[in-house]
Amino acid sequence: MPRLSFEKERAQEPAAHPAMVSVRVSGTGAATVDGTPVVVAPGVEVQQAVLDHLQRLAISLGGSIHATVHDDGAGCVVPLEVSADGASKVAGRPMRVTPPAQRTAPPVQRTAPPVTPKPAHAPTGQFGPAPAVTPPPTPPTPMPPVPLHDPEPVSPSSSSPTPARGFDAVAEEVLGDGPLTETAEGAELLAEPLARINEAVRDGRIEAAADLADRTVEQASAVLGPHHVEVLHLRELTAYIAYLAGDPIRSFRLSLDLAGQRRRASDTDAAYDNVRSAATAWRAVRDPEEGLRLGRDLIGLWTDLATEPGPAASDPEPLESARARMVRLTDRAAKAAARP
Repeated sequence: MPRLSFEKERAQEPAAHPAMVSVRVSGTGAATVDGTPVVVAPGVEVQQAVLDHLQRLAISLGGSIHATVHDDGAGCVVPLEVSADGASKVAGRPMRVTPPAQRTAPPVQRTAPPVTPKPAHAPTGQFGPAPAVTPPPTPPTPMPPVPLHDPEPVSPSSSSPTPARGFDAVAEEVLGDGPLTETAEGAELLAEPLARINEAVRDGRIEAAADLADRTVEQASAVLGPHHVEVLHLRELTAYIAYLAGDPIRSFRLSLDLAGQRRRASDTDAAYDNVRSAATAWRAVRDPEEGLRLGRDLIGLWTDLATEPGPAASDPEPLESARARMVRLTDRAAKAAARP
C-alpha cells in the first residue's frame, strides 16, 4: 500500500468558497468522503485517515474544506473545517443522533384492516435481547465536540464494549449525567464551576470553557493542593478542552504530565488514559520535527508503562501504531530537510 504523503503543493489562488463534503464513519470503522472510500493504512487510526484525506482535498482546492462528519459509532454529527495548512477545528455545534441500527422504522401504511402482529422473538446472540420499541426519536440535541471515534472492539467473553479511554472517556463525562466530582470536598468546591464548564463545551463555546477551566484549576490547586485527585481530574478536562480549541501541543503536554504523575502514584489505569489522550493530541501536531520531539517523550513513557502490569501492557496495538507514526514523521522530516 502506498505511503501517505504530507508534502504540500499549495494552489496559486485560494478557492472562492469553502468546499462542502459529507463524511461517514461506520460503526465498523470504515469511512467514506462523499461516497468515496477512505483508505486506512496499516497502523493508522480511522480518524487520522479521514483528516489526512480532507487535508489533501483542501490542498488540491487551495482552500478550506467544510465537512459534516456522521459518526455512526459515536452516534453524533460533528461539523469540521480543515484548512490547506493541515489545521482542523470544530466549525459548529455537534449534534447527538440515534445510531442507524437503533432507529425505529416508520409505521407501514396499510389499506386493508390492520392485523395484530405476532410477538417478535428476542435474539439470543452475543449482543443480547433486542432493545425495547421506543417512540420516534426526538430532535437532535447538542453534544460536546469529540474526536472522531474509532469504535472499540466487543469482547466475546463478556459481551461488553471496552471502556472508553483518553479523551473519549472525558467526552462521555462532559455529556453524561453522572457526578461531576469524586470527593465530598470537591463537590462542595467544584460542582458549580464544573457544570458551567461542561455546559460551555456542550454549547460549542470552547474559548469560554478553556478560560473557565484554567481559572478553576488555579483556584482548586490553591485550596486543595496541586496533586489532589480533583485537581488532576480538572487538568484532564483542561487538556481535552485545549485539544478542542486547536492547541494540540498544550493538550499533549498537560496529558503527558498527568500520565507521569499517575504512574508515579502507581495508578496505571489512569496513567494509561492520560497516555491515550496525549497520543490523540500528538496526532494532531502537523509539523514533523515537533511531532518527533513530542513523540519521543510519549513513546518513552508509554513503553515504560507497558512493561508494568495494567491496561497498557494488555493493549499493545496503539503503542505499535504510535511507533509506526514516528517512522512516517522521520521520513517527512528528512524530505523537508532535503528541499532547497
